[in-house]
Amino acid sequence: MIRLSSSQKSGLVGAALLALVLVAIGLLTTYFGSRYQVRLVYSAYVNLIVVLGLQVFMGNARITNLSHSAFMGIGAYAAALCVTPENIKKISLPDAPWGLAQFSLDPVVSALIAVVITAVLAFLLGMLIVRLTSIGATIVTLAILVIIHAIFLYRTDIFKGNQAFFGIPQVFNLTSVIAIAIVVVIVCRLFRESRWGIQLRASADDEVGAAAMGVQIYRLRLIAWVLGAVILAVAGICYAYFLGTISARPFYFNHVFLTLAMLILGGMRTVTGAVLGTFLISFGLEGVRYLETGPVFLGIDLPEALGLSGIALGAVIVLTMALRPTGIMGNREIETLFVRQRH
Repeated sequence: MIRLSSSQKSGLVGAALLALVLVAIGLLTTYFGSRYQVRLVYSAYVNLIVVLGLQVFMGNARITNLSHSAFMGIGAYAAALCVTPENIKKISLPDAPWGLAQFSLDPVVSALIAVVITAVLAFLLGMLIVRLTSIGATIVTLAILVIIHAIFLYRTDIFKGNQAFFGIPQVFNLTSVIAIAIVVVIVCRLFRESRWGIQLRASADDEVGAAAMGVQIYRLRLIAWVLGAVILAVAGICYAYFLGTISARPFYFNHVFLTLAMLILGGMRTVTGAVLGTFLISFGLEGVRYLETGPVFLGIDLPEALGLSGIALGAVIVLTMALRPTGIMGNREIETLFVRQRH
């Protein structure tokens, strides 16, 4: 029988509260939202899974990771290459090597293969990254992002570059991504409250002291890095299985910037912060994009302001780092707020 520590039990309570929030948003969207709003909320849940994958490593090891969109892209492309029907791949990828256009697999099997491929690549790269200083590791993750994006662009016989890779079966809906997001929230909370998560955060605060106490810092960083990459692969699979088409463009700097802003705003040290920041920016950006079009607001004909969303994201990062570096939630999780309110 598995025994949970008091902190893990508290983590499960927090995960349950967050799950209620995720389900509530999904139900409201399903019953009252338009088709466009359903797509918007689905995209928010995919970004939430990305931000949670980012939080597992960044929030516990306190090392900035800029390669997360690349691992999301690996998961999306690997699943797409496996699941897309043969007749479609022969049209879209006529020059595909290694017989990639000669087979088609079940969506579940394809997803598992994508997760394994991503995990193996993350493990190999992580063996280097976890031994670097925080600045060195961040620079290497940036290099990984650029390298993988270049491969997506120039191996057009496999990935089609900026052109659309189409024909992916659309097997996911809003219910699917909500269920997956809830599972990921539970995994992230359990990891955060586990012995590994606690030791990893302790090593981030005092690496020398933690090592002196016998904490295996490199091993814990590698576990968090690979777990985060697996979650990012799941996000990529959710993205591909809903849209039915992907390209290299979404898995680059714009997405890195967007998801980093979400994590920074909510607070990278907590899972609750990741959830809060994701939804605040996802829904807030829709209002900003509305203003970009130059609408009539309160009788005033506003001018077009293209690029306002980028300015808004930059302002969020600058203001958060200046005024509240630990984000809105700081070190607090949702169950802590609930207990305080009761008392």
